[in-house]
Amino acid sequence: MERLKQAADQTKIAIKLPPKWINKYGDFITKNAGAVGQVEGALRSLTYIIPGRFRESEIASESLNSGVQLLSLYHDNLLSGAQAHSPQRRPQTAHNRYTRFYTQKSALYRRTAVSLQVVQFTELLLEMMAKRRGEKARWRVVILLEAVKALCRLILMRLTNSRPLLNPPLPEREAVEEKPAPDEEALSSPTSEKTDFSLAGSERWTMPRTSLTLPPLPSSEDISSYLLSKVLTADDIKPPKALLHRVSGLGEAAEVLYILRPVIYASALAYWSQRADGRGKADWRPWLLGLSIEYGARQLASSDLETRRPGGARGLTQLEREELKKRGRGMAWWSMRGAFYENVTRGVILGTAAKLKGKPILDMVGGFVEDYDFLWDQYYFPTATL
Repeated sequence: MERLKQAADQTKIAIKLPPKWINKYGDFITKNAGAVGQVEGALRSLTYIIPGRFRESEIASESLNSGVQLLSLYHDNLLSGAQAHSPQRRPQTAHNRYTRFYTQKSALYRRTAVSLQVVQFTELLLEMMAKRRGEKARWRVVILLEAVKALCRLILMRLTNSRPLLNPPLPEREAVEEKPAPDEEALSSPTSEKTDFSLAGSERWTMPRTSLTLPPLPSSEDISSYLLSKVLTADDIKPPKALLHRVSGLGEAAEVLYILRPVIYASALAYWSQRADGRGKADWRPWLLGLSIEYGARQLASSDLETRRPGGARGLTQLEREELKKRGRGMAWWSMRGAFYENVTRGVILGTAAKLKGKPILDMVGGFVEDYDFLWDQYYFPTATL
């Protein structure tokens, strides 16, 4: 009995330890946000040099990349909470104001957005693993993942009352001001005997009676930009929900079409590329279908904007303009997909890489291009934008 009690006590201790260590880990991340970001960047940089270095290196590289992305997602959540409770909160971007509003308002929105991000971070790794079982298994996984992502986006659209979707749907990481060390506080304190004076604007000043801190003054050469940064715009005073307007009619149809485009394109590509009597990936029909759907959705949204929105494009908020520009830039990836890549882009890339061989430094760039050509040619998700 005593042994059983001891075993039970040890089990309780083991159960209690993880939350303790998790809390310590969270405190470490919030206090060292800058260093954590540098480590994450260094790990991501490894994923650029691993492909092509050894057998099955693409799986090792993508496993590392997916792991870093998922860890960064957890860190973003920790830092977002620290930022929300920080006494000195920095101005938030319009994207973060909007997404943070819905993540705090709706638990379903938060869970759906996190699920969507997790799928996006692991989709290429899952495709690589499915490819080991054959092309049919790979395309089934690709279509399934695209369908799951489309379902998540439709749920998010419903939860935001038919507002256009943002990518990413979660708040992006913001810089958290790290607390100065005790020695630094002593040096910067106005009551310290070690510092009788300081250069104007070189440090924060803490008021002795209230303990409130005043921000440093800008340099004389940067006063104009400093004043402009303090000016409030119309978007700054709008409630978060008003940063994106609701869509209806043609606008809503365009948004749904934009969300479903990856599923339709992946299904068409899987069908025509596996036909025995077809041209495989060089077949132009899936590429033309996918591009037509995305371009048509963009034109429908533009037409609805001009007819329903007062002022047309001039009535867009800054957040809406940024999202439209991002989607416009995303259309350039059609040059790296399907038949266009197989028939046009690939030849140009490989020809350029061949010309760089044998030249100092440029030879390394050509090697990287050839290594990544394998990913662009063999897998679907490296060129996916949704």
